[in-house]
Amino acid sequence: MTLHQALLDDARRWRRDFHAHPELGFAEHRTAARVAELLEGFGLEVHRGLGGTGVVGVLRHGEGPSLGLRADMDALPMQEVGDVPHRSTAAGRMHACGHDGHTAILLATARHLSENRDFRGTLYFVFQPAEENLGGAQKMIEDGLFERFPMDALYGLHNWPGLPAGQVVVNPGAMMASLDTFAITLTGKGCHAAMPERGRDPIVAAADLILQLQTIVARRISPLAAAVVSVTMMEAGEAINVIPEVARLRGTVRCLDGAVRAEVERLIGEIVAQAPLAQGVRGELEFTRGYPVTQNHPEQAARVRQAAVTAFGAERVSDGVPPSMASEDFAFMLAARPGAYLWLGVDGAQPSAPLHNPAYDFNDAIIEPAVRLWAELVRQELPA
Repeated sequence: MTLHQALLDDARRWRRDFHAHPELGFAEHRTAARVAELLEGFGLEVHRGLGGTGVVGVLRHGEGPSLGLRADMDALPMQEVGDVPHRSTAAGRMHACGHDGHTAILLATARHLSENRDFRGTLYFVFQPAEENLGGAQKMIEDGLFERFPMDALYGLHNWPGLPAGQVVVNPGAMMASLDTFAITLTGKGCHAAMPERGRDPIVAAADLILQLQTIVARRISPLAAAVVSVTMMEAGEAINVIPEVARLRGTVRCLDGAVRAEVERLIGEIVAQAPLAQGVRGELEFTRGYPVTQNHPEQAARVRQAAVTAFGAERVSDGVPPSMASEDFAFMLAARPGAYLWLGVDGAQPSAPLHNPAYDFNDAIIEPAVRLWAELVRQELPA
């Protein structure tokens, strides 16, 4: 399969334009408008406003199965430190996760397939808002995504630093962990810092509680049960000479199995209820379920693997690799429809900066293999 250089040049320009104008979740108004404009220019049927700022492009070519391809569009609330010519023009916002690249890849795929319709069936190009912690995938589903656009299967990709550019990784099971959050309030009795015996110190209780939470993995559940419990925020006190009345902790839980996820939640509740009492402090827990495990369907994962082997050769395809303990809201879509999620390596001669790093910039060199992979998957799944 040959991709015209003009298409790749345009995709690179689109990507850098999105990078220069990043928008946060559910505020991707400029990005969504540009996506819709381009899709209409390719001759696709375009639907706007799903899940707030989501866009779906529809490309039909005869009777046959239906297939969905998804890209995320949102940026992160971070200040970019790189000096690339297309660096962010918005203070405190940047594309530090490569969603600008994912969007450009899917747009290029839509244009290529609109001009080379060697398939039979219906394609849905899903441009999703608010992947970063806001659950835009779930919002699109609640807004009727799969009722309005019935897909037999749905696929998504994410660029992946640490892998060679163009290397494909797809597991027949878990790819990414679940994401839950917790907020703990510890209420004691405030007092003068010089007379701590007159109070009930929530800061000491918080310190003890943080250590006890770290015993969940390997002491309360097996170390072979993949789970991460991280306390990431602590707030307490207003004056250096006052022991405060209240301390607050926040953090996240990541798991790869539903039963382990439920047990970790139960154990956190048990520890929060019991441990602070030894300090005369009361603990309260607010546990919020977030993204589920990003769990590939084995049949669809095998189809991605076959398409990648056809496009690039077996040496550039891996499966059965350890999942990431990071999370991804494409999990909601995989819970509703058969599908698979893959990683595509981005490291060139120089390794890529990590995701969510202020120096990160998407590697435009992987646009071409990504479009080739999607086009091969479509050719395979919707044979003419």
